[in-house]
Amino acid sequence: MTNLVESKVPDIGDFDTVPVIEVLVKAGDTVAQGDGLVVLESDKATMEVPAETAGTIAEVKVKEGDSVAMGTVIAVISAAAPATPTPAAVAPVAKSPEVSAPARESAASEAPAPTPGPASQTQPDIAAPAVAEARTVSAERFTPAAVDPAHAPYASPAVRAFARELGVDLGQVRGSGRAGRIVQEDVSAFVKAVMSGPAEPAASSAGAGLDIAPWPDVDFSKFGATETQPLSRINKLSGRYLARNWVRIPHVTQFEEADVTVLEALREQLNAEQRKAGSALKITLLAFIVKACVAALKKYPRFNASLDAGGENIVFKHYFHIGFAADTPNGLVVPVIRDADRKGVADIARESTELAARARAGKLTREEMSGGCFSISSLGGIGGTAFTPIINAPEVAILGVSRTITRVEWDGAKPVPRLKLPLSLSYDHRVIDGALAARFAAHLATLLGDFSRVSL
Repeated sequence: MTNLVESKVPDIGDFDTVPVIEVLVKAGDTVAQGDGLVVLESDKATMEVPAETAGTIAEVKVKEGDSVAMGTVIAVISAAAPATPTPAAVAPVAKSPEVSAPARESAASEAPAPTPGPASQTQPDIAAPAVAEARTVSAERFTPAAVDPAHAPYASPAVRAFARELGVDLGQVRGSGRAGRIVQEDVSAFVKAVMSGPAEPAASSAGAGLDIAPWPDVDFSKFGATETQPLSRINKLSGRYLARNWVRIPHVTQFEEADVTVLEALREQLNAEQRKAGSALKITLLAFIVKACVAALKKYPRFNASLDAGGENIVFKHYFHIGFAADTPNGLVVPVIRDADRKGVADIARESTELAARARAGKLTREEMSGGCFSISSLGGIGGTAFTPIINAPEVAILGVSRTITRVEWDGAKPVPRLKLPLSLSYDHRVIDGALAARFAAHLATLLGDFSRVSL
């Protein structure tokens, strides 16, 4: 006999409603208990709503773009029988009556205090790459882990079943009951914390406690015709982190020009050879800039570092993952070229082209937008002579590249046209001082002017 079970939206924290950004199943699909049905998104995190029982999807009640609240029915599942906890899942708890309450309290007093779970930790962010932070919870979803019965979290069978329905690993939940017992409210609070995102830094953190006036609330229609359109998801997410980075990081921008006359001739020659060989690969100036940046980061390792979360230590990285800003119809994202020091110019050109195409199609993964050491924002294909790029926290510097311009210079005998590339290096003044930034920018310009030095 079949049993129809409704899977509903759990407690979503401080939000009245959240949008459905992805539907993972359709009618007729077979699911296991805990499998994701849809993905919900708040302004800080995403979460999959799990199936409350195993069975066949009889009906999907929502579609992408719908707004849902706690208790909204996501799907109806046709189950062979009512969902019950599996023997393996409750085995650890079955033995708990044999342990007296005083013994449990004694064991709890001797055990070290449980460490906070991911909901209490500050997660790394990224500016346009803020898209990657928003997807952290979905990518590292709370899937129940295999538990050693001897070290099973202290919770009742009902609470364990509730946690399984939400896909929560009880090993990461702090119990508020007697002797550290986990109660249902603890599980709900854990999910609320994740959906609401990490707490804002304390007032003592850099940039906090600023006396900023509220944003003006203006009825623009009083002055003429208007049209209101919602910001894209990427714009909303990246805008929040860009504003934070601008306020909390003391930005300084160093401007420089590189003579790329010889480099551009080399690039054109290589592309001509690619065409002659029948290859569709186009080597861009960005590929050369990435390699030059890697060489400059090796010479000046302070640019290939980050401050720790407390701002008391600097972490030097011995890998070279270079991010580059990609313009998409929905906003700016930053794919990352990993281990750029181990790749040639042609490899970097191929990979950056592929990543940019995936970015425009909205198919980048979280891994492809995380782990960057240094970012490059190139507006050379559009225009401009200089700009101040915003640092992509937790990185400490970002390079802005503008459109090449031709300048006529006197070589001692006659005027000679030279192709110049404007560079704008923004850096975190807490980590890098002005003299070091000037040296880095000048060295980078030298490398682009004589690319043979990159291999030295």
